[in-house]
Amino acid sequence: MPETSHSAPAARLLRLLADGATAEQLGALAAEDPEAGRLALQVHRTLSQHRRREHQLSALFDTAGDLAASRDLDAVLQAIVRRARMLLGTDTAYLTLPDEEAGDTYMRVTDGSVSALFQRLRLELGEGLGGLVAQTAQPYATPDYRTDARFHHTRTIDAGVVDEGLVGILGVPLLLGASTAAGTGKVIGVLFAADRSPRPFTPDEVALLCTLAAHAAIAIDTARALEDTRAALAGLAEANTVISEHSAAMQRAEQAHDRLTDLVLRGGEAPAVAEAVAGLLNGTVTIHDPDGRPLSAARPGPGRFPDDPEDGRALREAVNDSRTAGRAVLRASRWICAVLAGPELLGSLVLHDRGQLDDSDRRLFERAGVVTALLLLLRRSVAEAENRVRGELITDLLTTPQRDPAHLTERGRRLGIDLDRPQLLLVAQAGPESRHKLAEAAGRYLFGSPSISAEQGGTVVLLLPHDGADPGEAARDAAARFSQLLGAPVTVAASGPSCGPPALVAAHAEALRCLRALQLLGRGGDGACAADLGFLGILLGDGHEVDGFVAATLGPLLEYDGRRRTELVHTLSAYFANGGSLTRTKEELHLHINTVVQRLDRVQALLGADWNSPERALELHLALRLHRLSGHP
Repeated sequence: MPETSHSAPAARLLRLLADGATAEQLGALAAEDPEAGRLALQVHRTLSQHRRREHQLSALFDTAGDLAASRDLDAVLQAIVRRARMLLGTDTAYLTLPDEEAGDTYMRVTDGSVSALFQRLRLELGEGLGGLVAQTAQPYATPDYRTDARFHHTRTIDAGVVDEGLVGILGVPLLLGASTAAGTGKVIGVLFAADRSPRPFTPDEVALLCTLAAHAAIAIDTARALEDTRAALAGLAEANTVISEHSAAMQRAEQAHDRLTDLVLRGGEAPAVAEAVAGLLNGTVTIHDPDGRPLSAARPGPGRFPDDPEDGRALREAVNDSRTAGRAVLRASRWICAVLAGPELLGSLVLHDRGQLDDSDRRLFERAGVVTALLLLLRRSVAEAENRVRGELITDLLTTPQRDPAHLTERGRRLGIDLDRPQLLLVAQAGPESRHKLAEAAGRYLFGSPSISAEQGGTVVLLLPHDGADPGEAARDAAARFSQLLGAPVTVAASGPSCGPPALVAAHAEALRCLRALQLLGRGGDGACAADLGFLGILLGDGHEVDGFVAATLGPLLEYDGRRRTELVHTLSAYFANGGSLTRTKEELHLHINTVVQRLDRVQALLGADWNSPERALELHLALRLHRLSGHP
């Protein structure tokens, strides 16, 4: 069939459409056939629209895939606004989210924004285009925001929009639980696309941004759910760690309880407690008596309290703090726990070179202090019972020594006391108001040693194996310790070392004489042996009245010195001590020899011309010794 006159231009137009010609190319050829040109341009627009929608759908699919793959909320939000800006080709895009605590909406993330003021904007419900979108759950678009009266303008929002330079704005809700068209559901945010020039947004652009917002809402909800899940898992992991630690602490506490209970049931000693606590707390542990002296140690290391007065004072202060607080205290990397039986201090438990202890370890350490107190009390009760039985040996020894010395010695061996080995004998006496407590104090003083004690004639007699100590030092140590335990003066006299029943009976008599001498000299609460008093101990043992003798013999000199503040008594004592030599006397006193002569002349004038005769010299010498031993200067 031959071509008509119109067929040639139509065919060319169709070929141009097939080759993808532009609208301008089609318009130029449409002049030849207006009707065909019009149809070709319409077909071109339809194809372009389909291609654009295809491109947008492809971009939406890519966006959905990217959002589904993202697990980080910040990354999800940033991807949403970037894709919104890209799909609509706007100058900027941004997203607002509600602040549940503040009750408003804030700018969460932006893309293409240059204004710090805009990026910090906060919107109340219903304010601005975003407030309207959030309130109505519907999309809104404006070609020129600043002149649009549909929105509630505020000075703050308008200032931010002007600072950013925005004019055309499109906002769509991020909805969960309903379609955008229905306009229902929960609004979790608002997504915006905006230009810095007037722009009317087409229905297709609104629908496109709504579709992106729908994907974005699901992605945001998923990311939040994942964040909540991760937080819950982290909480569960933390709770599991706490439970595991608590379980481990419970197991350790149970182990500690079993070990310490076993120690009590087996009647363990202090070293066993120290070893057990050192193992449980992995540290060096020492146990000290009430005076701070070490009783035992486990894993001794450089952290032990040395025999230093300053460090000993630090320990005593820490023990007092623990006693007052009723719990263990930390002092200079050492934990100290007072070992108490009611108000009575039995000693202290020290954990060395440790910093902070957790609550379970601290309670374990304090429980060990209670167990230590219990074991020390049990041990002391047993020792006191044994001491009462063994003390009967002292009673029989001192009351009927001549009956059978060999039997007494054998009896002592069965009780762990070897009377044939050197023994120190101490006699202690307290005032009437505290005498009944002295025997108990003696038991505490001897606690942990192989010594024994017994009450005898208003005193307490102690037998101590001789370890080379000076009897006078032993007496003074016992006097100080007894006085501390009773809170009242206790006088102690010592004798020995002696071996065998007869010698011990003689030592007891000597110690009694020394005790009487101390009391006559006014030295109650002191300790000494006969050697400390010399021959005066023997003389005073007969009960002479010391003060009267001294006053009768030295009275004129004492009165003269007291009235005139001279030193006649001191000069006379130096004169006798230097064998009557004037030269040695003046050298000792750092005086001129004439001064010594003048003082002795004054002595003669006060005491009489025979003051230097052998009889008077002996009396004066004895009175001077008594005066000095009585504590006078």
